[in-house]
Amino acid sequence: MENSLIVAPARFEVRFAQSAEEVRETQRLRYRIFAGELGAAIEGGNDLLDADHYDRYCRHLMVRDIASGRLIACTRILTDDAAPQAGGFYSSGEFDLKMIDSLPGRVMEVGRTCVDAEFRSGAVIAVLWQGLADFFTKHGFDYLFGCASIGLEDGGANAHALLEQIKAKHMAPNWQRVRPLIPLPAADARPAVKVKMPPLLKAYFSLGAKACGEPYWDRDFNCADVFVLVNVSDLHSRYARHFVRSKSEETPVAGHA
Repeated sequence: MENSLIVAPARFEVRFAQSAEEVRETQRLRYRIFAGELGAAIEGGNDLLDADHYDRYCRHLMVRDIASGRLIACTRILTDDAAPQAGGFYSSGEFDLKMIDSLPGRVMEVGRTCVDAEFRSGAVIAVLWQGLADFFTKHGFDYLFGCASIGLEDGGANAHALLEQIKAKHMAPNWQRVRPLIPLPAADARPAVKVKMPPLLKAYFSLGAKACGEPYWDRDFNCADVFVLVNVSDLHSRYARHFVRSKSEETPVAGHA
């Protein structure tokens, strides 16, 4: 188990969950955001927990506000050596992942990422990425992948507008595409104003991540899941510029799959 402090900025601490209770903390935060804010249909959420069988095979990365001790963000990591024990990667329930199997080197999946509504300034996502970057560089991963969600509250107009932006700037080459098991339907209308990129997608693309094809239509969460892939060998310069901070420096700063 990863039990050492990774980064300790002046306001935030990022480290891995070290106990079953800390894992439950992440599940409670996930439930509050996914079910409470987004209205997701969480299976087995009677205990106000967003929990599934993948959790026991994942490492759970947590960000706390140091002053209050409050958990304000989390994500989970499923590594290539743990995925077979879990029955595969979570994303395999949404996409055909043959492409991932063909990648050279080690891969890890990042998922169930969420940030408390009071802390969505961008700083917390950066701190979360510091922890992720520390993990995948120390353990020799070559690729990380996951899904970043776009809400469909407006019927999909904003999502399709964002997907046009993504196709223009951030698409992976054809050999790195995945196929959604349930494609996103066409939108009935276009948004009236220019839409903003969700913070998690923006963070991925700022690091050079690529979108790997059409999104998955997640009807339980009422969102479009964009599958993104990061090649770690292309990341190092951006990682150094955006996420390496001294421990005394405060770093200024949601996907469910």
